[in-house]
Amino acid sequence: MKLLSHHFRSVSSSGLPMAKMDPGSNSLMWFRKGLRIHDNPALDYAAKDSKHVYPVFVIDPRYMEPDPTAFSPGSARAGLNRIRFLLESLTDLDKSLKNLGSRLLVLKGEPSEMVIHCLKEWNISKLCFEFDTEPYYQALDDKVKSYASLVGIEIFSPVSHTLFNPAEIIQKNGGTPPLSYQSFIKVAGQPFWSSSCLSTSLSCLPPPGNLGSCTISEVPSLNDLGYKESEEQDERTPITGGESEALRRLSESIADKDWVANFEKPKGDPSAFLKPATTVLSPYLKFGCLSPRYFYQCIQEVQKNVKRHTSPPVSLLGQLLWRDFFYTVAFGTPNFDKMRGNRICKQIPWDSNDELLAAWRDARTGFPWIDAIMVQLRKWGWMHHLARHCVACFLTRGDLYVHWEKGRDVFERLLVDSDWAINNGNWLWLSCSSFFYQYNRIYSPISFGKKYDPNGNYIRHFLPVLKDMPKEYIYEPWCAPLSIQTKAKCIIGKDYPKPVVSHDSASKECRRRLAEAYELNKKLNGTVSEEDLKKLRRKLEEDMIQESKSKRLKQKSIG
Repeated sequence: MKLLSHHFRSVSSSGLPMAKMDPGSNSLMWFRKGLRIHDNPALDYAAKDSKHVYPVFVIDPRYMEPDPTAFSPGSARAGLNRIRFLLESLTDLDKSLKNLGSRLLVLKGEPSEMVIHCLKEWNISKLCFEFDTEPYYQALDDKVKSYASLVGIEIFSPVSHTLFNPAEIIQKNGGTPPLSYQSFIKVAGQPFWSSSCLSTSLSCLPPPGNLGSCTISEVPSLNDLGYKESEEQDERTPITGGESEALRRLSESIADKDWVANFEKPKGDPSAFLKPATTVLSPYLKFGCLSPRYFYQCIQEVQKNVKRHTSPPVSLLGQLLWRDFFYTVAFGTPNFDKMRGNRICKQIPWDSNDELLAAWRDARTGFPWIDAIMVQLRKWGWMHHLARHCVACFLTRGDLYVHWEKGRDVFERLLVDSDWAINNGNWLWLSCSSFFYQYNRIYSPISFGKKYDPNGNYIRHFLPVLKDMPKEYIYEPWCAPLSIQTKAKCIIGKDYPKPVVSHDSASKECRRRLAEAYELNKKLNGTVSEEDLKKLRRKLEEDMIQESKSKRLKQKSIG
């Protein structure tokens, strides 16, 4: 397979048979994700037999309007890094469309209302958009499809954001989603298109027609959206949005055939930041700047030409299948993003300690490995998957016992690659609320990072306050004698926080609480009420008070 160039020119055909156009036919291509030209069946179909194609993107205030009350620069739901990445992706898409004789038509407002207005205004006969599994987009789509059906507009909404159609997998599995990776693989089989030639380019695109009374703009800048330049960070994310950059990164990754063939998750260095140990293609998959199907075929091509390669679930191909697994479970599970009302989620009486949550979120836990990861998250909007595992475990079942939904919200805001299905799925997994139940296996906030980066270079980069701390103390600076802290110009408790908990005692207490919660879920066969959780919470609190009294009495008697 010849890799695509990351520049689109009017050079090759789309592979679609272009029948004679009806001079009166107008198509609307509604972009949401799928911000690309290559392997975009909705765009291909919009172009077929049309006189005019209107490529539309709606700036949704729900996601893009500045929120000065949020804990970091950005909107109510997205941090600045993700908003910037989206705008860069739209600018790149607009450039590609202009190369094809078209342009991106940007509107602002409630998306379903805007699209319905355009359908009326432009006399549209064909509406095309990529199928989306997220509940928010499903609701928008239902409104738009309802109107389009009513007035006789043809609707084409293909599945191209995932390898498989989640609805088909669920149907093949008897009406419920497979809840383990292996069962998913068994049901899914091989994608029907895996040996097909995907449409990877367009030679041209019919131009938009008369725009009527619709208010159209170019792709806005951050300033246009109301974000101040002063909100720029001291270290910008190295991840730039757009299909061109996605294809460049893919080409770079695929060129190292040995690396692709031998990729093995969960191996990889979470402390590598100058040259990350993964492809860093997740943001491009999230926004659809890169087609997962094209990525899949590129990996297949490499595997055909090497003597041996790793296999799913640990291989690079396996990672794309994991993505589909989470999409399928999320699509088929009501309230997937909540503990309550989620049939696959353990009901656990998590704490709602806002102080501990803020310390974790703002990189003030006093554990340098954890805090460095959280600084990288805030600055870059990305970190290695093992780094994500460490901080998620620490917040929930490892040390702080804070509700996974709270951590999920922080990731959802700050990650450039924040993806509704995958983010929720990972938090359910890492909190031992679903999928994975070995709560005794905890990522140490001290020793885990040390085995990859004994010198603490990752910590020194993201926590410069500790840059002069000797490597013997870089993971546990509170253990350094005061003379060494003074020499390192970092006094613990003054220049850098003391640990918010003792890891050994906190993790022991978390395991005890989870054991009790698991027992309650087992006893009540998963039908745990709010009242049951309140009773268990009271019992756990009373047990802690009793244990604390016993310890004091023991110490008193020894004294």
